[in-house]
Amino acid sequence: MKTPLDPRFENHLQVGDARYAYVDLLKVMPASDLQRLPYSIRLLIENVARCSPAALPEVLDCATGRSSGCEVPFFPNRLMFHDTTCLPALADFAGMRDMVAELGGDPGLVNPTIPAVLTIDHSVIVERYASPDAVDANLDIDFRRNSERYRFIKWAQQSLDNFKVVPPGTGIIHQVNMESLATVVWESQTADGRALLHPDDMVATDSHTPMINAIGVLGWGVGGLEGQAAMLGEPVPIGFPEVIGLRLTNALRPGVTATDLALWITRLLRERGVVGKFVEFCGPGLSALSWAARGTLSNMAPEYGATVVFFPFDDITYEYMQLTGRSEEQLARMRSYLDAQHLWRRDDAEQPVFTEVIPVDLAQIEPSVAGPHQPHQWRPLGDAAKSFHEEVLDKRASLIASSAPQAPEEYLEPSFGQPLTHGAISIAAITSCTNTANPSQMIQAGLFARNARRRGLQPKPWVKTSLSPGSRVVADYLGEAGLLEDFAALGFDLAGFGCMTCIGNSGQLESHMEAFADQGLQTVVVLSGNRNFEGRVNPKVQIGYLASPALVVAYALAGTIDTDLKQQPLGQDAEGRDVYLYDLMPSEDEIRALVGETVRPELFRERNATLWDGTHHWQALSATGSVRFPWSPSSTYLRRPVYLQGVNAEAPPSLAVENARILLALGDNVTTDHISPASAIPLGSQAGQWLVEHGEAPEDLNQYSTRRSNHEVMMRGAFVNRAVRNLLLDSQPGEGGWAYNHDGQVQRVYDAALSHVASGTPLVVFAGFNYGAGSSRDWAAKAQATLGVKAVIARSFERIHRSNLIGMGVFPIQFAPGESLEQLALDGSEHVTLIGLDRVEVGRNPIELQLTSRDGRTRQARLILPIDSQQELLYLRQGGILPYVVRKVIARTGDQE
Repeated sequence: MKTPLDPRFENHLQVGDARYAYVDLLKVMPASDLQRLPYSIRLLIENVARCSPAALPEVLDCATGRSSGCEVPFFPNRLMFHDTTCLPALADFAGMRDMVAELGGDPGLVNPTIPAVLTIDHSVIVERYASPDAVDANLDIDFRRNSERYRFIKWAQQSLDNFKVVPPGTGIIHQVNMESLATVVWESQTADGRALLHPDDMVATDSHTPMINAIGVLGWGVGGLEGQAAMLGEPVPIGFPEVIGLRLTNALRPGVTATDLALWITRLLRERGVVGKFVEFCGPGLSALSWAARGTLSNMAPEYGATVVFFPFDDITYEYMQLTGRSEEQLARMRSYLDAQHLWRRDDAEQPVFTEVIPVDLAQIEPSVAGPHQPHQWRPLGDAAKSFHEEVLDKRASLIASSAPQAPEEYLEPSFGQPLTHGAISIAAITSCTNTANPSQMIQAGLFARNARRRGLQPKPWVKTSLSPGSRVVADYLGEAGLLEDFAALGFDLAGFGCMTCIGNSGQLESHMEAFADQGLQTVVVLSGNRNFEGRVNPKVQIGYLASPALVVAYALAGTIDTDLKQQPLGQDAEGRDVYLYDLMPSEDEIRALVGETVRPELFRERNATLWDGTHHWQALSATGSVRFPWSPSSTYLRRPVYLQGVNAEAPPSLAVENARILLALGDNVTTDHISPASAIPLGSQAGQWLVEHGEAPEDLNQYSTRRSNHEVMMRGAFVNRAVRNLLLDSQPGEGGWAYNHDGQVQRVYDAALSHVASGTPLVVFAGFNYGAGSSRDWAAKAQATLGVKAVIARSFERIHRSNLIGMGVFPIQFAPGESLEQLALDGSEHVTLIGLDRVEVGRNPIELQLTSRDGRTRQARLILPIDSQQELLYLRQGGILPYVVRKVIARTGDQE
């Protein structure tokens, strides 16, 4: 996109032989004011001054404390997707083109206006493991199952402008972004064609996008719908953020990892409450924190709800850019531009002024895990077993006491050599960009495996082990260090390069463990990922602990979460001697020396040169471009979106929600995994049965995440997570979501919802705190909208899910202070009317909830509908982002004529 610069702010910079224009922050505001601002806010102000200068006065008033709040129109210069958000987005693009054509517009105008990159990282499943051919075998299966989806992506490459693809088996979106794509300083053009430098501002459709904040790039996660709007030139609006400063002192002690620090901070900030805020690191301990540790910390931002977790660009960042093979031209632009703009943090610089400063003494951090269900459930390593007993076994005992069916206490399989009890570890996975982007931690884990191998230790036979790094360069340096052999000797063979276990693509458990889980064995997954929600990693495993890669290996050796790794042995060596964690953990000097020898710029340069190529599987696929996509009526992967059919040329005349019924009443911390899972599709599920009825083989049902371009599957998959409990029901016929249908009978959520839709009755959902926490998946909002939900009423919402609801035209309404779901004492028969929706404006809008019981009695409650920006208001009045885009393209077609 070419930018018309405001001449008041324009300046010029000579870098080598090139002359660049840029928006000079010292012309936007005085140096004394600028240097008091957090670095993340400096970047935000530059974006507004460059892209929407009309909004600048109000934003500057907020930045300097003269105003308490305002809307910030953020225009990213690029966008990233992964496949489970991009495939639905591409289907939406194709659906919008169809709808525009049917309304008489030009479908070719539905096209990206800023560069968009898709990284295919969410599809490959750990089918084969503990085998030297696991990578190729898993890719073979992936392409057999997903070739139709991948050909659709190749159609998009041929049919859309500004769209590129990082193929399957290359790496994870956030690691690829950090290692290969981020430029920190972006080069584009002014409206009159001159070279322009500005910060590399971006968004991506994944909640862990803030990982890029680790290298001084301002970016955050957005929902797929908001991403589509940004790709079409719409702003990504946010309210002017509070910025919390985390002031670091001292340094991490030997043996304490970035994972330990990240889990500790996750608990700290979830308790302090930073949802929707920026977090920025500062203080004398910052220069002692490696770039790799910063990546781990920034990656965990959504686990405590922060929009941004920012590390200013400094000497550590510059060393990282050199290490990862950035060109000398890029490095020169960084040096010149960031210095000129006061965006390069120096140790002797004045500390910015923050909304609040939280001290963090790095020397106080200790080895830890998080679990059994949430990333913020921080536990000192020695308390992991205790937490399992208190949070899982004790609660299970109380259920048994209340007449729940009793499962066995021990499970016998002779080949295992011992009986299994609750807490047996079924999956141990080194996975996720959160930690595999950290060479120190990966080499620590490899050396730990080497030491265990030398002592003759092996993982327990019931543990499914896997190693799936976030980029191929990780395997390159592990291979050069000889550590891949040590990992493989313990069953941690490479399984692939993608999200895999972390996103729920863990595949089946060891066969006996599959059966034991069905019989009631409470097994545990330990992973080096970022989320451990119930059932997320595997639908048969409800308990998960997050840990550093080395601790994942240790737990695989122990075989149960009941082992106190600080006190108890992991096993015995060939001589029968006990072997403890401290016997196997390498020293800091040993780790540092091997990192220095093996992690080199040429490895990154070589991988970056082949980033877009893909394996032979990808290269063998082809597709023909066209303006409109030829949908196949027999496809089980790609269906023309139902919500993009029948869109009217005019916006809805009214926003009223009257005489609605209640679909679900839910508790606190309902995640997007509960609403729309990403995990394997069970054969016995409604989605599984639909797929079999439409010709799919039972072994190829794949994941919900791979079927997100098929609304038939995704609607049937809504609220099927076994942890979903409808508080309106005294009891449920089975696990997962159940609800009252239009006739008052209890049915699966899908059937119940469609009975209301068939009668023309709108639906609402009630919930508690943190509704929609977790992944950014737009289908968590799409599923509710397509099932007829017009409003969700909750105590609070996580940021991205709230945006996605608005993007689908669903009202995210909050209880007023002092009001709650419990106080309403709902029984499910009530009719619901929301009074005041047609009068909403930007701000906190009072809404009256009117409940009419079956006996005709009426009662009221106070609600609030916060609207943060004119853009949100526009989307709600248009019935969602996608209908708005269709109408906007129709108008552009008329203007061209």
